[in-house]
Amino acid sequence: MMHRLRSATIVFLLTVLVLPSAAAGQDAGVIDAFSRQIAADVEADGIGGITAAVFKGDQVLWAQGFGWADPANRVPAGVRTIYRTGSISKSVTAILMADLVEEGTVALDDAVVDYLPEATGFGDPPAGMEPITFRQLASHTAGLIREPELEGAAAGPIEDWGYKILASIPHTRFYTMPGTQYQYSNIGYGVLGYALQRAAGTSFMDLVEDRLFEPLGMRSSAFIVGPDLWRRVSVGFANGGDGAVNADFPALEHEGRGYKVPNGGVYATVGDLATFAAAVMGMTEHELLEPATRREVMTVQTPEDPDAGYGLGFSIRPVALEGGRDVRFVGHGGSVAGYNMYLVFEPESGYGVALGRNYNSGATSLGEAGNGLLRALLEAGG
Repeated sequence: MMHRLRSATIVFLLTVLVLPSAAAGQDAGVIDAFSRQIAADVEADGIGGITAAVFKGDQVLWAQGFGWADPANRVPAGVRTIYRTGSISKSVTAILMADLVEEGTVALDDAVVDYLPEATGFGDPPAGMEPITFRQLASHTAGLIREPELEGAAAGPIEDWGYKILASIPHTRFYTMPGTQYQYSNIGYGVLGYALQRAAGTSFMDLVEDRLFEPLGMRSSAFIVGPDLWRRVSVGFANGGDGAVNADFPALEHEGRGYKVPNGGVYATVGDLATFAAAVMGMTEHELLEPATRREVMTVQTPEDPDAGYGLGFSIRPVALEGGRDVRFVGHGGSVAGYNMYLVFEPESGYGVALGRNYNSGATSLGEAGNGLLRALLEAGG
């Protein structure tokens, strides 16, 4: 397709952003109750911060930071705070794939081995299986195990991620026959990104920058964070049920997580995630994908349930609102050491919620909070 590029950047202030005309009335009451709860949760946790945003199409209605991006230096969490997106990176990789499909570089049902012959090296292939496809990798139906059985696969500098992919393939086995069931696979998405790189003949990270981040104006998103963005990256804190809080491991992972780039390497603000979601819904001035491709991305590809499951890079589930209206929630969560993010949107109304946090566990479940807020906004008249 021909890209039509116009300015499509969502712009943020420092700590709180509100567009009064857009967030008035019933929305404002829902958002106020939500913000008070998040503020209380972050204060009770006493670790770091959360940034939240509500958007409709390409307009952010409200965004606010709570707590601290860097507690030691008293830097508050704000709307420009950058977090690690974790597995929301899979959504980015799937949309890159969809863009390359439209261009004709690959087809969804092409065999991955046609572009990445090393993919014949997966272990324990089921008898009689057909070669795995791009569609299967992007929908977690390729039948591969979650992680490669290779020590150190998920560690090491980001520049060497491709070498870790190739080293991991012989240590990755099939769990099920491809196409027969949903089987979440981090290494599958790593292979997907590397196969796209091979097919396009261009660095995967450059493809994402040039085809997604730059044209959409996602200027706070990156795989490798330069000095200008680094000052806005929140300090990550790994914590769990035992009460221990560790900042050292999240800091180390900024240098790289081995093969985990297409499936977990993106840094972003909640505002950039809002822009990304708006583009997936076809609600940005830059038309990223054609309508038929967007529909395919947001169509359940997994065999268990035709209405609920995984599409191409997104989880999809039906939601019955009060009053009898049925909608679909499309989204993804992500978690790495010291960081969580969550993105969810409803494609018909354009409403969505993006959340980021610089610690792993707390009073707020980002998924429950994001879905609950989106539901409340839609039931309030959205």
